[in-house]
Amino acid sequence: MSRRLLMIFLTLTVVGGALTTSGSLSKEFLTDKEIEKIQEAQGIADRVKIYLEAAALRLKAAQDRLQGLEPKTGDPLELFAPEEMLDGYYRILGSVMLNVDDAFQKPGPNQQKVVAALKSLKKSTEKALGDLEILKKIAEEKRKEELWNLVNKSIDITNAAHEGAEFGLSKESSPPAKK
Repeated sequence: MSRRLLMIFLTLTVVGGALTTSGSLSKEFLTDKEIEKIQEAQGIADRVKIYLEAAALRLKAAQDRLQGLEPKTGDPLELFAPEEMLDGYYRILGSVMLNVDDAFQKPGPNQQKVVAALKSLKKSTEKALGDLEILKKIAEEKRKEELWNLVNKSIDITNAAHEGAEFGLSKESSPPAKK
């Protein structure tokens, strides 16, 4: 990847660390089942897909809770508050960015899988930005400052991930430079 993309990822890692150490939001952000699936996933594209599904689930669950919908019994996220789900979303996206960046840095036969992961990330972040705007509006209407702050941080990391995915895809599709 380029230094620019690497710097974006490193900056977000530092910001992510500050988010989890500065407040009370330090609960595990993945369920046991999600962790198991990620550990079993061998390829970057499969791993990213699982992470992105987990991230989308948190945005949906947070929105449902804020709109008064109760979780079903046995829902793995039933004990999470909307703020914890936004923190989880943020941390998941940070993990995706680190995984994709690491895979991108290793040239070889897996580059097609990296491209697939970048495409998934780009598509997922486009949808997530719309979901985050809805959550932001709800946070404003309900005057939930902590949630509003988490939504804005999530929007920032989502924009960075989207830009990183677009940049990575542009590097993969550009013709190799002549020596």
